[in-house]
Amino acid sequence: MRNISKSRRLSPAIPLLLLAIAACSPAPPEPAPAPQPTKPVAIAPPATEPVQPKGDWIDWPITPGEWVYRKDSRGSLALFGEAGRDAVFIIRCDQSDRQLFLSRSGSVGDQAKMVLRASAGLQTYSAANSGGTPNYAAISVAPRDIMMDRIAYSRGRFAVETTGLLSLAIPAWPEFSRVVEDCRN
Repeated sequence: MRNISKSRRLSPAIPLLLLAIAACSPAPPEPAPAPQPTKPVAIAPPATEPVQPKGDWIDWPITPGEWVYRKDSRGSLALFGEAGRDAVFIIRCDQSDRQLFLSRSGSVGDQAKMVLRASAGLQTYSAANSGGTPNYAAISVAPRDIMMDRIAYSRGRFAVETTGLLSLAIPAWPEFSRVVEDCRN
């Protein structure tokens, strides 16, 4: 019986002991503030300014894009460039004038020249702004101009160099020749 009475005497001391221990422990830490949502920062890719190709034109990187052939009320045309963007180079046959117009994106000043290069040679032409929007520098040639055949038979590419504009290395695909043939017939 004595054991029972002893345990009854200690019982009230246990809660006091627990209270004393709790008083000695540090207060619980404050909860950390909720993280604030951050706005995503758009990191722009490094701007790569187009650079004028150097060295032999046959070694220049090909200008990005593909050819597309079309017919319209004036004749036929082939456009070269990247999908969803304005063409960087156009050849058009104006059937009524029996004339070819070769245009490249950009505008030029007075007395500008356009040089067409192919595996079998080159030819220089006077270039002028076409007056449209967007701006194109253009030349006009006869359908039987020897340079059209040189481009048609060039080894995989031809080059377009225009005063004040970046030079282009364009693949010599059949679309170019098709427009030339349309104008000759």
